[in-house]
Amino acid sequence: MGRKRVLVTGGAGFLGSHLCEQLLEAGQDVLCVDNYFTGRRENIAHLLANPRFEVMRHDITFPLHVEVDEIYNLACPASPVHYQYDPVQTTKVSVIGAINMLGLAKRTGARILQASTSEIYGDPEVHPQTEEYCGNVNPLGPRACYDEGKRCAETLFFDYARKHRVRIRVIRIFNTYGPRLHDSDGRVVSNFILQALRGEDITLYGDGSQTRAFCYVDDLIRGMTAMMRADDDVTGPINLGNPHEISMLTLAQHVIALTGSRSRIVNRPLPQNDPTQRCPDITRARQVLDWAPRVPLEEGLRRTIAYFTERLTEQRAEAAA
Repeated sequence: MGRKRVLVTGGAGFLGSHLCEQLLEAGQDVLCVDNYFTGRRENIAHLLANPRFEVMRHDITFPLHVEVDEIYNLACPASPVHYQYDPVQTTKVSVIGAINMLGLAKRTGARILQASTSEIYGDPEVHPQTEEYCGNVNPLGPRACYDEGKRCAETLFFDYARKHRVRIRVIRIFNTYGPRLHDSDGRVVSNFILQALRGEDITLYGDGSQTRAFCYVDDLIRGMTAMMRADDDVTGPINLGNPHEISMLTLAQHVIALTGSRSRIVNRPLPQNDPTQRCPDITRARQVLDWAPRVPLEEGLRRTIAYFTERLTEQRAEAAA
């Protein structure tokens, strides 16, 4: 494969930091770019001593002039709490950010991978979701800044491929969890674990019958890098996620059991446009990338609980100092 200079936008975020780590382990030179809106320096602190790792504070809604061989475009807030905080900026980073990164790929001849999302399917009327499904998205709702921004980014990627022969790859990421999840982003796994560890009520939206399918972060990164290594005619989109569904009520019960918590489950109204089902069809990923998740949910939850237990211990020690 040879040593490459790889740009990871959003590299200090949850997924980005794990990707930077994996790329360095594979012997690549890594340029991590992040504006630290949701990314955190502590996620990449352990990588700073590596001479093949470089960090740049930058917002990709502005052009970036660097020389790279590969680009992983992960920059975008990915949880409703964060992407609804400034919906205009969310749309800008998805659309203008994509234009800037595609322009960089065009100039340098780099391969470029777009981290798209299962949210492009909206509240799906087809289950499980295949890549051919065009989605059921509300373009006027509070989630549209993210959903439609990512949909437009996919359009731009394929237009640049057709018009400018840019070597693109597009993956659609389904719910992913693991260490370094942001502890205030409102995602269900981190919410449930932190509430359980603190002995707080576990907040369950709706009646808990809505389903998700959770992929452990190591499996997701393995799929992402496999997509980048694929032949240039493998453009995607390709779903990456775990095809095994679980209800939110069952997930909450698992977290309570694994943490030994005495937390109660309390119900709250379901947020607007929150999908009732979300599960990937990963047939294409199996066939094209020879990829499927390996880490069982219980094992992944144990690792994630251990991470948040350590974080809470550190925070309590700092508060007491």
